[in-house]
Amino acid sequence: MTFVQPSSDRGQKSTLNVGRTNKPLILMLIVTLTMMGGIGARLAYLQIIQGQENRELAQDNHIRLIPKLPVRGNLLDRKGRLLAGNRLTYSVFLWPMAPKQPDWQKTKERLSQVLNMKEEEITQLLAKAGYNPSMRVRLARNITPAQITALAEYGNDLDGVEVDIEAIRSYPNGDLAAHVLGYTGEMSTEELVKRRSEGYRLGDFVGQMGVEAAFEKQLRGEWGGQQVEVDGSGQVVKILGQKESKPGTDVHLTLDLDVQKAAEAALGNRQGAILAMNPQNGAILAMASRPTFDPNIFSKRITPETWQKIQSEDHPFVNRAIRGFPPASTFKIITTTAGIESGKFSENTRLQTYASLTIAGRKFADWNHAGFGVLGFAGALKWSSDTFFYQVGKEIGGQTLIDWTHKYGFGQKTGIELAPEEAAGLVADETWKRKRLREPWTVGDTVNMSIGQGFLQATPLQQAVMFSVPANGGYRVKPHLLKDDEESKQWRESLNLKPQTIRVLRQGLRAVVDGGTGAALNSPTLPTTAGKSGTAEAPPGEPHVWFGGYAPAEKPEIVVVAFGEHEGANGGGGKIAAPMVLKVMEAYFKKQ
Repeated sequence: MTFVQPSSDRGQKSTLNVGRTNKPLILMLIVTLTMMGGIGARLAYLQIIQGQENRELAQDNHIRLIPKLPVRGNLLDRKGRLLAGNRLTYSVFLWPMAPKQPDWQKTKERLSQVLNMKEEEITQLLAKAGYNPSMRVRLARNITPAQITALAEYGNDLDGVEVDIEAIRSYPNGDLAAHVLGYTGEMSTEELVKRRSEGYRLGDFVGQMGVEAAFEKQLRGEWGGQQVEVDGSGQVVKILGQKESKPGTDVHLTLDLDVQKAAEAALGNRQGAILAMNPQNGAILAMASRPTFDPNIFSKRITPETWQKIQSEDHPFVNRAIRGFPPASTFKIITTTAGIESGKFSENTRLQTYASLTIAGRKFADWNHAGFGVLGFAGALKWSSDTFFYQVGKEIGGQTLIDWTHKYGFGQKTGIELAPEEAAGLVADETWKRKRLREPWTVGDTVNMSIGQGFLQATPLQQAVMFSVPANGGYRVKPHLLKDDEESKQWRESLNLKPQTIRVLRQGLRAVVDGGTGAALNSPTLPTTAGKSGTAEAPPGEPHVWFGGYAPAEKPEIVVVAFGEHEGANGGGGKIAAPMVLKVMEAYFKKQ
């Protein structure tokens, strides 16, 4: 064995080798420390700087919010009977981020097949939701048992799809009072943007017309929901928190279900409207309009094609009770008022009537083309003499007649809760005619207006307000649908009519039924009744027909106005519309 003696040279050589051997170790140590420092800095950044955000992202993978829609408040008639409520049904929901990317197309294909939806519709719904992984998106409501079974069979292909129970709006009487009640529908993207600040969110259903829209705040309630933890397959493993939804408030309406049913039956398949109202305080007892629709159709998904088809059928969503039409001879109530109140005529005035009158070079005929001899105001109302009222209108002048038309509430909305859908009607004047037709107002315009024709339109609701004035002794009432404080003083204002004006109106309207153009209401099934007929020229179609009446004549409880749009082919207002009023009044007094 060889032993090597130490020497100074060997000692120096040994020292040099040790230094060379440690350099790589030191370098590795520096690199390691540098990497550890970088990793530590990154961890610190992720945990401290971005910690909250990363925790939220992690939670999104296993924590979800299952929202719970509030149960909408019921709509009840004046006696507490259900007009609109809720029923339970099955809906289909999807967690947008649940399906894995390779399975996404398969999920859409299966859903499209089972739900009869286009794939593009599903994509649009998810885009509207913003692909928020914490909220599920409703794809369909009110699905059938067959669809529920199919979804279960294809369960393996439908990752993230859920079938759940929720309450949807239900109208137990079908299309009864549809225009008054309205309907609910899921908010559009535009509506959601506008109303998000009010607490609305994706999936909310809101009132789209009628009292459903008018009383939305009372009916809607408040959202609730559950925050849950789910496993990798999306199954709920723990409920983390829960907030009970708050149901909406029930709304009691002034409608009377029995009177409403009678109005709908009396109108039948005619195009038009019927209104029944308490003349003392303006409470609406019935409001029917034809054509109509069944609001239950909105409990299911409405495709653009379905919506277009529904809309094209004679405008069924138009509430004709609050749309304007020429009032015809019913307007003679206002002409009578203007004549006596002007001081140019008295309750004892008597005028000769004619087959026709020539005024400002134009011939204005009476409706019977013969005249009725000498008449006073009551007789002129009874027989609806046109030439009598031509003379009154010509004498008092256009502005006086227009002023009283406004006082009766024509040309402005009535104040009913359906304001967004209500028309103001039309009361033309000099300014209107010059602006629209670039012509001055003429005496012929006044004469035409005196019998409810020309540049004049009134809604059936405005007509009911007009008939209420003689019925209640000279007050213009404010129509309303909310049954709360119905003290009459809260809902009416005096027109300050002379006693003789009210007396003449009542005498004339009673005479209309007692042997005049409204004899159809002179029935033993009713108390004494008063009213007025009207038949309006409405080219190019058949005439419109009107009848308005109230009863009992001595102390009125109800005023009913019936209107038939282009329904005058076989007779005027006394023949077509008066029998409709009769049926409604019979139903009302039968229940008293």
